[in-house]
Amino acid sequence: MGNLTAESKSSRHDWPVHGWIGLALVVVFWILNWSLPGLRTHWAFFPLWLGYCLTVDALVYQRKGHSLLTRNPRAYVALFLISLPSWWLFEVINWRTRNWFYDGRQYFSDLAFFAYASLSFSTVMPAVFGTAEWIGSFDWLQRIRPGFVIRPTRRVLWGFFLTGWLMLALLLIWPDYFFPFVWISVYFILEPVNVWLKNRSLASDVAIGDWRPVFALWLGVMICGFFWEMWNFYSYPKWIYRVPYVGFWHIFEMPLLGYGGYLPFSLELLALYHLVIGAFKRDSALDLVARNSCN
Repeated sequence: MGNLTAESKSSRHDWPVHGWIGLALVVVFWILNWSLPGLRTHWAFFPLWLGYCLTVDALVYQRKGHSLLTRNPRAYVALFLISLPSWWLFEVINWRTRNWFYDGRQYFSDLAFFAYASLSFSTVMPAVFGTAEWIGSFDWLQRIRPGFVIRPTRRVLWGFFLTGWLMLALLLIWPDYFFPFVWISVYFILEPVNVWLKNRSLASDVAIGDWRPVFALWLGVMICGFFWEMWNFYSYPKWIYRVPYVGFWHIFEMPLLGYGGYLPFSLELLALYHLVIGAFKRDSALDLVARNSCN
């Protein structure tokens, strides 16, 4: 995207209505989730994270004069719909790796757990991509110059694709040793597929050495990761980790080294989003970085 227009600059300090709604949801459901006894997070998680999503979208609007919700409300709603099955993919893989489980799951039928969990999972992409767009609006990120180039040649793409399947096979066969591959194998498999299908992908950015979208995603997902783990700590039901060999130096429930998995996870989310959007023959509505020239 080009430089901010005069209209965008004049409206960058406005706080939109949906931002106030988001803040109210965060405050109310944060208090409820941490203060009520017994089961509560199954119904409190979604409005809490919906509030986060609306708030961070409002932060984007305040800085840029527009945001994904205000630019394209349908695309914003689509993020929730695409996020839901995307996270279930990782839940399916976790049936093999068993790196996390849900304390309190035993109080729900399979159908009830699926419904509540699906609603919660729907907030993952809006939270990560919204936070990444907010990070991408800052001048310091805009000023990052082009760096290392990875051109999507035939050899590179096939190398990624085959490596991804190898990593997935290894983690399924020996999950106690290769469990970290769950957070990178999906990206290695899907990024070449998106290129071959002519979908939007990060490959077009790193092909010219533009790593700003990657950095925006990484910082965005780490901010989300902090709130995921913090809000989970006093929740119930809650997730608890079982991570072989690195289950020490916890920050909330997550081992310190486990936070590194968030970085490639953000790339997987973007690849999954572009794959689904491409299947519906729609252009990506995401604007992770307010693009000036990167030469």
